[in-house]
Amino acid sequence: MPGSPTPSERVAVDKEAKAKEDEEQAALPYKWTQTIKDVDISIEISANLRGKDLDVKLTKTKLYVAIKGQAPIIDGDLPHSILVDESTWTLEPTPSGKDLSIHLDKSNKLEWWPHVITSAPRIDVSKIQPENSQLSDLDGETRSMVEKMMFDQRQKEMGRPTSDEQKKADILKKFQEQHPEMDFSNAKMG
Repeated sequence: MPGSPTPSERVAVDKEAKAKEDEEQAALPYKWTQTIKDVDISIEISANLRGKDLDVKLTKTKLYVAIKGQAPIIDGDLPHSILVDESTWTLEPTPSGKDLSIHLDKSNKLEWWPHVITSAPRIDVSKIQPENSQLSDLDGETRSMVEKMMFDQRQKEMGRPTSDEQKKADILKKFQEQHPEMDFSNAKMG
C-alpha cells in the first residue's frame, strides 16, 4: 500500500483540485457565495432587461431562473432546503449591464452547500475557511460549536486528530512530563 502523501504532495494535489474547482465554478453562468446561513447568487444580464422580463421561481427545494422566452440559466434541485419567505431576488445596475441577485436563506444554518443546484459541479466544503465575521453573528456557544465542528471536519479530512483527541493527547503528554517516573509506553489512548 502506498504511504500517505507528503505535505508538499498534498499541497500540490489540493492546488490542482482547487484550480479545477475554480475553473468549473467560473464556467457556470452565475457566480455564487455563501455564509453558513445563506447563499447569494449573481447573474449578469443585459441592461435593457427589467423584472417583468425575468422568470424566477424559488421553492423550498428548487430554483428556476430564466429570461422569458430563453432557455433557463438555472433550473434544478437545491442541495438543501431554503426558507422561501426569507429568500429574495433583486435587479441591480452594474457598469456593464445589470446583476440579477438572488438571496437564498438556508433552512439549516449549520451546513455548507457543495453547489447551488445538484447538477452543478461540487466544491470541496471541507476547504471553506469561514470568515470570522460570518461566525461572529452567531451567539458564543453556537459559534464555538460550529468552529469546533469545522475544525474537526478539516482535521478528519487530513487524517489528523480531532480537537477532543488532541486535547486528550495534550493532557496525557503534560501528565507524563509531570510524572517522568511512570511508564506510559502501554497507555491506551481513546
